[in-house]
Amino acid sequence: MNIQRAQEIVSSPEMISVTCEGAQIYIQHVDEQRETARVFPVGRPQEERDVPINMLEEQG
Repeated sequence: MNIQRAQEIVSSPEMISVTCEGAQIYIQHVDEQRETARVFPVGRPQEERDVPINMLEEQG
């Protein structure tokens, strides 16, 4: 995934299916400078972490 698409997903009012390492995740924030995203597995916000944008895959 690229930074622009990750930002579009963050801004979208709809839930867009995205995975990271096979797990469905929610993107909280995109850091353009570091090219990372703050994410957490759906239903498990206590497990948030920063991952490289290129690890994210849009589903569907």
